[in-house]
Amino acid sequence: MAIVTAITRRRFLQVGAAAAGGLLIGFHLPSGGRIAQARAAEGEWINAWLRIGSDDSVTILVSNSEMGQGVYTALPMLVAEELEVDWQQVRAEMAPADPTYNNAIFGMQATGGSTSVRATHEPLRRVGAAARELLVRAAAEGWGVEAGECQARSGRVHHEASGRSETYGALAGAAAKLEPVGEPELKPSSEWRLLGKPVPRLDVPQKVDGSAVFGIDVQVEGMKIATVRQCPVFGGKLAEVDPAPALAVTGVDQVVELEDAVIVVADGYWSALQGAQALQPQWEPGEHAGLSSEAILKDFEAALETAGAPAHSAGDVDTAMASAARTLEATYQVPFLAHATMEPMNATARVSADGADVWAPTQAQGPVQATVAALLGIDPTKVRVHTTFLGGGFGRRFELDFTSQAVRAAAATGAPVKLIWSREEDTQHDFYRPASVTRFRVGLDQDGMPVAWECRIVCPSIFSRVFPDWVQNGIDATSVEAAVELPYAIPNQRIDYVMRHTGVPVGFWRSVGNSQNAFFVQSFVDELAHAAGADPLDYQLRLLEGHPRHQAALTAAAELAEWQSPVPEGRARGLAIQESFGSIVAEVAEVSVSEQGQVRVHRVACAVDCGGVVNPDTVVAQMESGIVYGLTAALYGEITVREGRVLEGNFDTYPMLTLAEMPEVQVRIIESGAALGGIGEPGTPPIAPAVTNALFALTGKRLRRLPIRPEELRSA
Repeated sequence: MAIVTAITRRRFLQVGAAAAGGLLIGFHLPSGGRIAQARAAEGEWINAWLRIGSDDSVTILVSNSEMGQGVYTALPMLVAEELEVDWQQVRAEMAPADPTYNNAIFGMQATGGSTSVRATHEPLRRVGAAARELLVRAAAEGWGVEAGECQARSGRVHHEASGRSETYGALAGAAAKLEPVGEPELKPSSEWRLLGKPVPRLDVPQKVDGSAVFGIDVQVEGMKIATVRQCPVFGGKLAEVDPAPALAVTGVDQVVELEDAVIVVADGYWSALQGAQALQPQWEPGEHAGLSSEAILKDFEAALETAGAPAHSAGDVDTAMASAARTLEATYQVPFLAHATMEPMNATARVSADGADVWAPTQAQGPVQATVAALLGIDPTKVRVHTTFLGGGFGRRFELDFTSQAVRAAAATGAPVKLIWSREEDTQHDFYRPASVTRFRVGLDQDGMPVAWECRIVCPSIFSRVFPDWVQNGIDATSVEAAVELPYAIPNQRIDYVMRHTGVPVGFWRSVGNSQNAFFVQSFVDELAHAAGADPLDYQLRLLEGHPRHQAALTAAAELAEWQSPVPEGRARGLAIQESFGSIVAEVAEVSVSEQGQVRVHRVACAVDCGGVVNPDTVVAQMESGIVYGLTAALYGEITVREGRVLEGNFDTYPMLTLAEMPEVQVRIIESGAALGGIGEPGTPPIAPAVTNALFALTGKRLRRLPIRPEELRSA
């Protein structure tokens, strides 16, 4: 992924102004800017990261979407640590859509790639430090003493020599009039009071008492409710529809026709749904009407015999393969997967003479703003995006389809419209995790260690649709991640990629290409260990020579799982490790299988090295979350295409892991001192291979495709 640095440190620390006794630290916008005008009219200042009220409250703006991963707490912690304020004083508020809040890694305001904390770790700490220094200077000038004689702690500035102290709220107005001088000094980690410690999450009380607002909870005066029916065939169009059956349903107000869908607007969701179901739209299915999962798989398998674009090479594979003591070959496959967020796709929109408002659980504030502006032919500054809490994101809410539909419905009706997709529409009109087929061929020496490694990946490209400029020389980096730059000591490597476009829309799915490629690589490495007659842990540790962080994570997970101890009768253990998004995660799964072939995962031991840690509670929660997500996919996840449409609809045909099936999960955090890594996604990739490797150890049956099928594991 290309790295675009869009924000300089100096710009990050520019000082705004004071209002109503408050201090604002953050970016400065021209006085005519839309946000500055709006907030001035409200008697507040925004376009900043920090606001200190006269009541001593500290409000920190969060630029990244909170979808359960903890940024609503982690980002304020970064500011609060340097600000020297009690956590009880801290409040969080979602930032508006504006380039001011662009993700410094993406170059746009969006959430994904486990970048939220990595992109803001130092800049937000400097925001807090700059505010602290201004408050100290304001107090010192008021008291007629040197700033060096004053200290900030617990939301107050103290002058020990005279015994004087003052609250931040009382000092905020004076501090806001000062200009920052030089770079603010950051605290050494030895003095941290918040960072690295378990801190209560700011969003939990709201989610417990019901006051938290998710997209589906939004209420706007005069609002209508809508739902949608989209062409069931990928790429198909609406030919015609008679709106009369929907309009005959009590409560239905209007039927809005789009190029590929029909939106029914009503006074409530049930009326809208009944109206939508009453319609009999005629569709033009288009070129993908005959598309099927079977045909796609055959195409992928045939593509394995074609030359791919080179993704990575080292040494001389052909010579090493020819002289190898033996060779081993295997082909793996995974299906398309839906995101299946708990909260279905939804958005609320209002279009008026002064622009548009969009209330949405979105991961892509910047793209939403730009897309809506283009739809309506207005300036982006006239599009106000209000980000709610997200009932799950996993990459699905990076997409723009549901927000665009809400805006078009609102524009057509002249009223605010909340659009809610049914679960079936959500499942059957996703941007799916790509299906993939991968073939390995490896040459082994006399000891069973690999001397040549060949891998060919066949799958669709996500970047070709989303960021086509990021596809270079036929390589989509998301398609080959976890397969290239292996940490293993293999001298001769060749990895290539065959891009296949299928007609099935694909998008970012939690951990993206790591999710499928880690299953492929880690399963095949386990095959190599068994071919060598070696313990999988010992074999992996030998291959990982020269990578001490990987070795430490794998060893920690094995210790946590008691790898060397006897396994309870009827169970077995398997392990896997993957580095993704700057973090290394090793997992050991302990499994059993019933006579009917039903798999039960009893325990998962997880070791994570994410460099530094902001909130260890969040790290543990995200490892648990990633394991659940990946385990659900391994056991159940499969999107089936027939006649150009998805067969699965609701949770009866696309099931989730249940509470009763949840394994015991133990997490050990390794603080290596390495660069900060992400945590939202790295827990997902290792779980599927850890489980299938355990199943091989238990049954002797090697599973090279997902999801796990009970019929392949039933007792003879």
